[in-house]
Parts: sequence; C-alpha cells; structure tokens
Amino acid sequence: MNTFENLEFGLDTFGDVPTGHSGELLTQAQAIRATVQEAIVADQAGVDVIAVGEHHRPEYAISSPETVLAGIATGTEKIRLGSGVTVLSSDDPVRVYQRFATVDALSNGRAEVMLGRGSFTESFPLFGHDMEDYELLFDEKIDLFHKLLDEKPVTWQGTKRAPLNDMDVFPKTESGRLSTWVGVGGSPQSVIRTAHYGFRMMLAVIGGSPERFAPYIDLYRRVNDQFGHPTLPVGLHSPGFVADTDELARELMFDAYKEQRDRIGASRGWSPMGRDEFEHEASEGSLYIGSPETVARKIAKTVKSLDIGRFDLIYSGGPVDAGARLHAVELYGDKVIPMVREMLADQ
Repeated sequence: MNTFENLEFGLDTFGDVPTGHSGELLTQAQAIRATVQEAIVADQAGVDVIAVGEHHRPEYAISSPETVLAGIATGTEKIRLGSGVTVLSSDDPVRVYQRFATVDALSNGRAEVMLGRGSFTESFPLFGHDMEDYELLFDEKIDLFHKLLDEKPVTWQGTKRAPLNDMDVFPKTESGRLSTWVGVGGSPQSVIRTAHYGFRMMLAVIGGSPERFAPYIDLYRRVNDQFGHPTLPVGLHSPGFVADTDELARELMFDAYKEQRDRIGASRGWSPMGRDEFEHEASEGSLYIGSPETVARKIAKTVKSLDIGRFDLIYSGGPVDAGARLHAVELYGDKVIPMVREMLADQ
C-alpha cells in the first residue's frame, strides 16, 4: 500500500493575465513578472514544482516557458522548474531539448520538461504547420526527443523535420538525463505512447470526478511494466484556488473562472457555465477551491483514491486579482500541503 511518503505537490500556471487593485487587467509583461514572483513565494513555502504552460493567446502571457523558467531559476533555490506543457508538435525537439538543458544548468539540475500536443491550436498556423499533420507531428517529434535524452550522437529520420545523421546536441545536463513528463488528456493511445517511451504521465483532469481516470492510470502502469520500465510516479493536475475561507475563495474565483471557461467553451460547443455547475465542480468534481482545509481534504481524497505520486494545482484560472493569487500560493505551500500530508499519514 502506498504510504505517500514521496508524494509531491506542484503549482501550474498558464500565465493568465491577472487584475490589479482597481479591477483593471494588467499587461502581459506584468503578468509574466507576477508569475516569477509567485514561483519565488512557492519556493519559500516549500512547494516541490512550479510548471508554466505555453500558449499563444491574449489572455495568457507565457509563450516561451523556458525563458520564464530561466528567470525563476535565478530567484529560487529548491523548487523544480517545469513546463506544463511544451507544445512539442509545433516546436523543434532539438531546440526544446537545448533550451531545457540550459534551464537545468542555470537551476543546478532542477529543470524538467512536460511534453504535449496542447489544448489550443494557435501555434500550428503561427509556426507554419498544417493541422492535418496534428497526430503525425507529435508522433515523430516525441520519438526524436526520446532519442535526444540519451545525450549521445543521434541518427534519426522522419517526414516533418530534416534528418539527423550522427549529430550531437549541446549543452549536456550534469545528471546525464532530463526529467520528462507527458501531459495526457485521457485517451488510451496517449497513455500507451507515454508508457512506451518510459516517460512520466501527468493527467489533465479539469472536470468531472477524478476517479473516472483510474482506468487510465491502471493502463499506464500495466503497459509500463510490460515494457520493463522502472516504476514511475503518475501525476494529476486540476484547477482550483485557495483563500482564507470557502466563501472568499468562491467569490474571488467564480467570475474569473466562468469567463475563462466560457471563452474556451464557445469554441468547443459547450454551454455557458452557471453557478450551479461551478458549485458542483467545487464540491464533487475536479475544481479544488476553498479554504486550506477544504482544499487539503479534497486533494487527500483524490491522492488516496487514485494512488498518485504528484498533485499539481492550476492556481491561476482566469483574470483573478494578482494579490489574491499570490496569497493563494502562500496558503497552498504553508497550509494545504502540510494538511494533506497529515491527513494521508493518519489513514
């Protein structure tokens, strides 16, 4: 039985543009600086990992995760630095590897990369890729990235990138291998591919009961064993927000979260989110929102039911007040994480 002694806690952000004291939207430059400050506070509060996502949209400020992580590296000491995710399909695997190996050097070995196809598709036309190649691009590029991790000269050939013939890539990491995750939305094919390459799996659970993802975790572990890979932790990330009380957390979060959710839903055929749906997700679904005790209790339940090794809270859902967001990071590290550990130790 898992004793959860090695359980890790992360914070994820897409660099959402927050609001200021008067309710005005900050600039994207201010949003990037706010993310760096939040990561510094998370480091001081004992959070294990900070992950920043890649987007190419006006409501998100971070399009270059590695650059932001390099800035975070210089102001932190212990927290690990990851992407969440790097859209590998529309990038070059060699450059992705080089940039993260550089962050790894700047942070004394704290970098990790999370690969994914991305939940939005703006990067494909932006960088000249055809959406008809959506699946093929990721299949080929993850294969090349997997070879690059050995830090040896690479020979590789595909159809969407120039071949490599005994080419070496620099810089090398001091540990000899870059820690790599794959962000998975819940398709069996994605789960199997992640296990095939021996990568860690991070499940993106943004709605509904987290327990419905148990079969995917079981599939990952079975396939991973079949390939003879060492046992690896499974992670899960979900949105939420921590404030001093349940009522304040929901008051601070509802309008911002609804704005973000409805904007995404309009392009995907979802109905606008009402207050009832929000409250249901907060109480029964995959929205971890409330006081430290409420959020800790819900995280502990998820960790125990799914037997996961890492939980990441997406703490910046929509245009939330910047000061409240920074306080949420403090509460997560100072109160939520110790409470979860205590709750699981008592099981």
